[in-house]
Amino acid sequence: MHGSRHAGEPPALRVRTADGQEFRFARPFHVGRGDDCDVRIDDVHVSRRHIVVSCNEGLWSFSDLQSSNGVFVNQKRVLTALVAPNLSVRLGAVDGPLLTMEVETPAAAATERYATTPGVPEGGGQTRMIADYAERYFGSAKSNEPVGKRTMMIRKAFRQVQKKQRRVFGWVVAVLALLTVIAGGYGVYQRQRVVRQQALAEELFYSMKALDVDIANLERTTAASGSQSDRDQVKRYYERRREMEANYDTFLSGLNIYGRNLTEEERLILRVTRMFGECELIAPREYLSEVATYIRRWQATGRYVRAVTLAQEKGYTRKIAEEFIQRNLPPQFFYLAMQESDFDPLRSGPPTSFGIAKGMWQFIPETGLRYGLSIGPLARFERPDLADDRSNWEKATGAAARYIKDIYATDAQASGLLVMASYNWGEGRVVRLLRQMPANPRERNFWKLLEKYRSQVPSQTYDYVFYIVSAAVIGENPRLFGFPFDSPLQSIVKP
Repeated sequence: MHGSRHAGEPPALRVRTADGQEFRFARPFHVGRGDDCDVRIDDVHVSRRHIVVSCNEGLWSFSDLQSSNGVFVNQKRVLTALVAPNLSVRLGAVDGPLLTMEVETPAAAATERYATTPGVPEGGGQTRMIADYAERYFGSAKSNEPVGKRTMMIRKAFRQVQKKQRRVFGWVVAVLALLTVIAGGYGVYQRQRVVRQQALAEELFYSMKALDVDIANLERTTAASGSQSDRDQVKRYYERRREMEANYDTFLSGLNIYGRNLTEEERLILRVTRMFGECELIAPREYLSEVATYIRRWQATGRYVRAVTLAQEKGYTRKIAEEFIQRNLPPQFFYLAMQESDFDPLRSGPPTSFGIAKGMWQFIPETGLRYGLSIGPLARFERPDLADDRSNWEKATGAAARYIKDIYATDAQASGLLVMASYNWGEGRVVRLLRQMPANPRERNFWKLLEKYRSQVPSQTYDYVFYIVSAAVIGENPRLFGFPFDSPLQSIVKP
């Protein structure tokens, strides 16, 4: 175990587990719960093969082997880290089993070998004897005193040792220079590590969105079949979704996305963007400034105050928010009705080739019928019609939530911003474009739609989406933006 280390071999690594096990490695090894692991830790937080520890060019590091619960250093989840010169990690959770690793320094190794080598003099009583030998064999090497063959042989060996030491010293200087380069490159490595962590966070986010689509479709199937097994499956999916959300939050904490030179307004924009199902990690910088522009437009008029006041006084707010929460949709779709009609249940739109849109949610006749709303006798006229279910705000709100859920679950791929665009422009037009895009949440979002089809998206639809998003941002903290009331949803939405 304590044999000499040959040139080119990596420094040994000492490993200690929380239960007192100690190991020493000079080769790559695995840590996990499985019997085939070199360091076995029997804990529910630990995966069968949790991490691999290896040495590259003299530097020890570990890598997470796609473990279920991750690896934590200083309470932050990481995928890899250097052991330089020591490192403590938690496996599976911030309070999971502790693993301590320490690189064995050359000096420590030499001391250990010295202590275990028989025949080496001990204590200070040998000092004079050593001095005498040094004087005889090395101190008089430059004098004219005749010496014997044995002394000459020892002196020749000493010169060879000196020559070897000079070579070793040269290697030491070279190693120090290399360490300087490594120190400079460590900053590059750290930046690359952040890039890798961000890529993994994005992957996790879009895995959540894919699961959202699966959940939404399974919920529709369950509603039709009433199957208990389907309901149980939905419940399991939601449990998995909550776990993924927690892991994603951990990634964001490590990346410090919300703390990097952002204003409070920009932080709210990113949070609302995530609520609507878009990844804040890839939000274009110009998107933040564009939402801010539309916030200023709301501030420039009294429309926001009038609409929210009306919704509060008439009791619309809670009913609308709860209708969306019941369908596991963002309650911030409340602001879609504000953009459509300022919460006026008797609003009539202009004539179109699809008929006249009516009510708080501005349904055209065809869509209203499809979602169970009866169409009144005045459908062809721009005037209120109390016999038309589209003017019944409670029925229309239920129909709007079901309609939005259907768009959300399929063509919009769980993107609230695409839902808004589809709702405004007409699902046929938007869906036709969406179906030309890849059918996965990563490649089918509002920014991709603009990137590919900006010339085809009407200015009205572009404005519509940004007005709703900016209204929702204001709604998270109206007083921050100069409005004289608190969030209309704060007593309804659980933090």
